[in-house]
Amino acid sequence: MLTSQDLLNLNWIKTNSMIPVIIQNIFSNEVLMHGYMNEEALLKTQKNGLVTFYSRTKKRLWTKGEKSGNYLKVIEITADCDYDTLLILVKPIGKTCHFGNTSCFLPKKYNIDFLFDLENIIKNRKSVYKHDSYTSELYKSGTSRIAQKVGEEAIETILAAMKTNKNELINESSDLIYHLIVLLHDQNLNLKIVLDNLKKRSQK
Repeated sequence: MLTSQDLLNLNWIKTNSMIPVIIQNIFSNEVLMHGYMNEEALLKTQKNGLVTFYSRTKKRLWTKGEKSGNYLKVIEITADCDYDTLLILVKPIGKTCHFGNTSCFLPKKYNIDFLFDLENIIKNRKSVYKHDSYTSELYKSGTSRIAQKVGEEAIETILAAMKTNKNELINESSDLIYHLIVLLHDQNLNLKIVLDNLKKRSQK
């Protein structure tokens, strides 16, 4: 959250008491939406941990998701170098856009965000058992079986590469990534932790 000094440094005069705010997914880094906050909205956001904007049309505060249930849980708030714009990293609950999209901005031709949607489905199958779900059955089978499946898919991926069969390699790689995500959540880990570790390594 913003420190007391950060709050004092915010340039409310320059922004006519209405500071622009960019909302970004903490997991995928996708920009979800843009809005405005006055001081009251910002303080409420920091206090409740849910993104609250000031509606310039309705002339009142509104918490994102207050009607739809698609809240934006605040992870971190930072100001830019001029202290006239805020960036809020969030954990979105549901779809952000009222059109049913993950983001209010036009989707890219390819966006890695779908991978985190898949991860959420896989994670939910761990906590909510479905009798017709392969993922639920896999979790039920235990860590040893899940780890074994990762090993099997890794071998099949290697064999596909050795046969230079690209279609088979794509399919086996997809199976490998899926089972790896299952294993990560079996161990109470997630993709973001792995990606953060890869990023840290790349900076060495």
